[in-house]
Amino acid sequence: MADQTNSTELLTPTALAQPRRFPAKGEPLIHQVNWEGLKTLYMKEVKRFFKVQTQTIWAPAITTMLFLVIFTVALGRGGREVLGVNFATFVAPGLIVMGMMQNAFANSSFSLLAGKIQGTIIDFLMPPLSEGELMLAMIGAAVTRAVLVGLVLAGAMLLWPGVNLSVAHPWAVVWFGLMGAIFLALLGFLTSIWAEKFDHNAAITNFVIAPLSLLSGTFYVIDNLAPAFQAISRANPFFYVISGFRFGFLGASDIGDTNQAVLHGALGLGAVNVLFALTVYLVLRSGWKLKS
Repeated sequence: MADQTNSTELLTPTALAQPRRFPAKGEPLIHQVNWEGLKTLYMKEVKRFFKVQTQTIWAPAITTMLFLVIFTVALGRGGREVLGVNFATFVAPGLIVMGMMQNAFANSSFSLLAGKIQGTIIDFLMPPLSEGELMLAMIGAAVTRAVLVGLVLAGAMLLWPGVNLSVAHPWAVVWFGLMGAIFLALLGFLTSIWAEKFDHNAAITNFVIAPLSLLSGTFYVIDNLAPAFQAISRANPFFYVISGFRFGFLGASDIGDTNQAVLHGALGLGAVNVLFALTVYLVLRSGWKLKS
């Protein structure tokens, strides 16, 4: 009886007479940032690559470890030192951040492209997400995968004889690692907008990502190159990522002779990422290759 009384009190004539207010037609329900939608898309992308973590995290780590094994065996004999440390310690940071960047690209370049090929691109375009929110969720998931691959690689390389991953400048490890992952995630996202089939994606990987990664000073210092090739290397953004990340561990780098030169490289890399992100955002907002 008490429950019935309470229900009757709620349904008074006054309450029934008051019309329920619905938003006016065209009035937005989400006024600023759709945090719930952004989080949902981010978690969806993270769960997607985590479901196949053997392929997306562990396999890339093992493949990159093979580079360490091959190059240390082939070039690290006889106690060879580079930047004051043994060759294995010199090459390890570069391989870690290279693996991070390549997997950030692989992650962000897949989803939109797969959606276009499978006809499910509408699942990304129809939800109440702005272009910035869509881009932020996709880039965030790609960076998450890059960080996980980097952690697995660092743990594996600590087990390799002769590798010392003591950190000299933690800020450089964090900054250059994140900037490199974001740069490649943006490039991968732009590639997924442009590409129409997986062959296009593979072409960017084989003819852009791989050469820039291998010719960026991962396995050598650019002081050993001729002046013309040193200038070309300094125009390669991968060089600053790898050398800056290595500086975080070794306290030495071939970016310049002073810590100030590394700081300038860090700020320049950040500025490049900001401009690149703005470019990708404008392309996404235009609907090019997605809505037309």
